[in-house]
Amino acid sequence: MSFSQPSLITGASSGMGAVHASCFPGRFHGASAPDNSAVRILSIAAHPVLREGIGAIIADQEGISQIPAAAAGREGIEAYRAARPDVTLLDLHLPDMSGIEVLIGIRSEFPDARIIILATSQKDVEIRRALQAGAYGYLLKNAPAHCILEAIRRVHSGSKCIPREIAAELVEYLSEDNLSEREIEVLSRVANGDRNREIGKKLFIAEETVKVHLKHIMSKLGAEDRTHAVTIAVRRGFLSL
Repeated sequence: MSFSQPSLITGASSGMGAVHASCFPGRFHGASAPDNSAVRILSIAAHPVLREGIGAIIADQEGISQIPAAAAGREGIEAYRAARPDVTLLDLHLPDMSGIEVLIGIRSEFPDARIIILATSQKDVEIRRALQAGAYGYLLKNAPAHCILEAIRRVHSGSKCIPREIAAELVEYLSEDNLSEREIEVLSRVANGDRNREIGKKLFIAEETVKVHLKHIMSKLGAEDRTHAVTIAVRRGFLSL
């Protein structure tokens, strides 16, 4: 996984105080932050480059401040509980738990939490899971600084925030069937190199049932064979290798 964040770092140093052309569908006229108080931002991100990049973007912004960042999921939940930030930027991939688990953990205790997911790629399954879990926004980690600032302001104002290209990714697969939990289990075994008989033994199902699951999987994903099905599943976010 690459943690290079050129847009975050260079954008911060180029004076992004004013939001440029909107990164998101619809008009936006600015968030109504409380008088005499800054919008307080919590960053939960595994890699220091990402945390420092976000800090650099926020540093010179009037009306936005950052509280101490967290580097892992459980630390992030504790930091949220202690600080009650206005907006949280949450890395999807953390060392101790997934960003989705952190999102669910925070929102189960604080239902009004406004959280923006930061991801390395726009996988439709991950996007859908994040939104279903209550994320207010979903951004790629290499998003330009002005898009990150606009997302923070939109989410603080109460708006959901999905960039056009990510929304398009969702729409592309909107009418397609999702894989069931059992189908994902079967496909994960295929990704591990197991043959049908081995998969059946490990999942306590008949070999013929495995074949039926694989037939349905390939039909749903539009895959030519089992290897192609794994490739598509990883690209879309059903599997993480």
